[in-house]
Amino acid sequence: MPRWIHTLRQAGITEPDLTAAYGQQRVLIRRFKVEEYVAVRLLLPTRLHPAVIAATAFMHETDQRIDTGTSDARRKALEEWGTAALKAVDGEPATDATLSALGDAAMRHPRLKRRVEAFLQGARHEVDYAGFGTEDELQVYVDGYSLPAFMLVACLLEQENSAEAAAFESRCRDLIEAMQRVDFLDDVAEDATQGHVGLPVEELERHGLSVEGLRAPTGAVRAGLEQLVREQAELAHARLTASRPLVNLVPPHTRPFITAMVQVQELRLRAVRRKGGGLADGGARPALPALLGVLARQYRAARRTR
Repeated sequence: MPRWIHTLRQAGITEPDLTAAYGQQRVLIRRFKVEEYVAVRLLLPTRLHPAVIAATAFMHETDQRIDTGTSDARRKALEEWGTAALKAVDGEPATDATLSALGDAAMRHPRLKRRVEAFLQGARHEVDYAGFGTEDELQVYVDGYSLPAFMLVACLLEQENSAEAAAFESRCRDLIEAMQRVDFLDDVAEDATQGHVGLPVEELERHGLSVEGLRAPTGAVRAGLEQLVREQAELAHARLTASRPLVNLVPPHTRPFITAMVQVQELRLRAVRRKGGGLADGGARPALPALLGVLARQYRAARRTR
């Protein structure tokens, strides 16, 4: 793993204020998303590290700004933050370090600008999020918010001017739906305490479940959740399987990162399945040796592509 200052120089970033702005984003991601940070630093070409970290930090900061307060306060926060972000990717100087790094990344990787615009447009789904009544509502959320968020980073990994751009985005859509479903299952206990979960109400009711019941789970609640987890895990598995061709739609130097991403989701899905109804008591984590095994194998693969 190259030193950070050498990483920035390889990407052509030498101006002191920009170096400081990118450095702040690196610290942020290393603190809150350490697994993702390590994967980026070990598995992707050095020249991509700053832009991927800047895009991920922007996504995280946006979530933080629109995730608390009343609906009106969240909408106002999104409007103000979105306006500043769009100015930054249009090339206007930004005083905020996250937006300064994002603006520079968009200048170096022009396709990022369109993805920032789509992400901010879709962020209204997150502002208004209060759970899903139906499966259709979940699909609208994935299309409107989850996919644009995922594409902030994915757009930096795809082939330039690829004739397979539509297929690339479709496979990204499969992967992010699988990831989102696993997240919703893994977070069901925590989300229930906040008054809504990512499992459609119609599916909860079909299994005799409710958000209120998940807050204080009984044996019957765990049994109902066991069956629901099994069904939702099958849906996630189908989308994960459909996403696997994604690795062949990116350049060789980004394939180890994509492969690791898919394999980690496979491990997470197995962990969620194993815990089943016990997810009412808290989330599930894959075994650390299995996660480290994925990282080690793909690190060796990444070294062979350099």
